[in-house]
Formats: sequence, structure tokens, C-alpha cells
Amino acid sequence: MSRPARSPLLRLLVLCATLLLAGCAGTLFAGLNATNQHKGIEQQRDIVFDRDHRLALDVYAPAHAQHAPVLVFFYGGDWARGERAWYRFVGTALAAEGVVVVIPDYRKVPQVSMTGFMQDAANAVAWARTHAGEFGGAPGDVFVMGHSAGGQIAALLATDPAWLGAHGMRPTDLAGFIGVAGCYDFVPVADDETEMLMAFGRTPDEQRRAQPISFVRGTEPPMLLLHGLDDREVGVANSQSLYRAVLLRHGEATLTLYPGVGHESLLFALARPTRGAIHTLDDIVAFVRAHPGHAGD
Repeated sequence: MSRPARSPLLRLLVLCATLLLAGCAGTLFAGLNATNQHKGIEQQRDIVFDRDHRLALDVYAPAHAQHAPVLVFFYGGDWARGERAWYRFVGTALAAEGVVVVIPDYRKVPQVSMTGFMQDAANAVAWARTHAGEFGGAPGDVFVMGHSAGGQIAALLATDPAWLGAHGMRPTDLAGFIGVAGCYDFVPVADDETEMLMAFGRTPDEQRRAQPISFVRGTEPPMLLLHGLDDREVGVANSQSLYRAVLLRHGEATLTLYPGVGHESLLFALARPTRGAIHTLDDIVAFVRAHPGHAGD
């Protein structure tokens, strides 16, 4: 399914992408967060969920929420950079639509490889499920979502049972997975992809352990795969391949493609979710509402 995108918002998002490429991440995200002001949202930041590794998370919740869906968001950054505080606009945009949002940090390369950051991600999801009720969320209604490298992390949680299994959970315990321009089908990794090689190893056998498409069995939670057709960083073939693999095994997946939209713009649209422009927020919220988990758990 494709949606048209209007030029004024696209021009703003292209500017944002230019700032990011220029290395002005702090300025860029400060601007994105400044444009995304919502009332009726409760924010709790710097909650430590892993004292051993000094990892914390932020929670954005609708005021007076009760049994609301919970979404754990993993940001991108080539598995090597990024900060949860940059993505406040994601938390506030979704919380304004009735979703409790958890944004954790995770360890990054070169300090750790895939095992380290995947353990952190699974730990964060288990924490969110255990503590959901404290923020008005439903423990049985937990989604995972990620952008770019974060999409690979979230998708692997939803496909490879080993990671959540360490916490007594299964991928089927998730209400759904939302991938925003994620990396799902990338073996073999090119020789110039330094961060990916540090994260996933240099041999195809090592790399397949990190590739979500390797683990699709058709029993995964429902998937929503969003991708811009003008993405020059993570090719749209990643989402198309995962979508086809899930359908081939009779699983549930929805693929939404956005003409004229690039890699960062697809996520940055959450900072200014103008109706009639790029419908990232609308599509995510519609998916969450259409796939309620066991809200009474």
C-alpha cells in the first residue's frame, strides 16, 4: 500500500536529514522535540533497569491511563550511537494517542557485539512487561518497535525466541512488532559496513544469527512494516523480503510503502504528525489499536 506525501512537510524533513548527516545530531533532535509539545502526558525519565551496565529508560504515558497498550521503542544509529533522550518526540507523539511508550538505551559497538545489545533489549522488554501496570499499561499488550538498526533489534526479539526466552517470555507474548525502515535481510554484510561487521561478525554464518528473516516460522506476532521508497540508507527490499517471508509461512504482516520518503523522514514525521502528510503516526496507532493483546493480564 502506498500513500502520497506533500511537499511542505517533506522539505522540513529533508532539512532534518541534512542536519543529521552533517553531524548536528544534538541540534536536530532538540528541534524535533521542541516541535512536539503535547499536554496530558506523564514523563518519567532516567529509570534504571540494569544497574550492572548502568542502563536506563524513559517512560511516556497518557495521564490517567488504565490498561493502555505498551510500546517499547528501539532507536537506530548503526548499533554504534544514539541516545534515548533524542527520541522524546516519539514517546510524546504516541502517548498523546493513548500508548504507554518505553524508550531504553542499550550498549553499543564497539563496546559490545550483538549478544550484548540484544540482551539489553530483551531485558528492557521484560522490564516493561513487569512494570507496565505502574504506568497505566497492560502487561499483556506489549509491542516492540524500532527504526533502522533499532528495527533489526526489535524484529529479532519478535522472531528469534532465544532472546526473550532468557526472561521466560516468547515472541508470541508480544502483541505485535512495528518496523520503521528496519534492517531484516542483509547477509552478506559488505566489507565497508564497519559497524555491522563489529556487531554481527564477518562470516555469513555469524551474520545470519542477526538477520530476522532467518528465524521466520509464521508463528511470530503480527507485524507492521513501514518503509520509504526513497530510502537510500536501508533499502526497501529489507521490508519487502520480511513481508514475503512471513506471508509465505502464513503469518500476519502488513507492508506500507511511502513514495518520496527517505530513511530519517519516515520517523521524523512523528515530530509533526500533520494529517494529510506522511501518515507514520496514523499507521502505527491504527495497527496498535487493531491488535490488542491480553489487556487484562
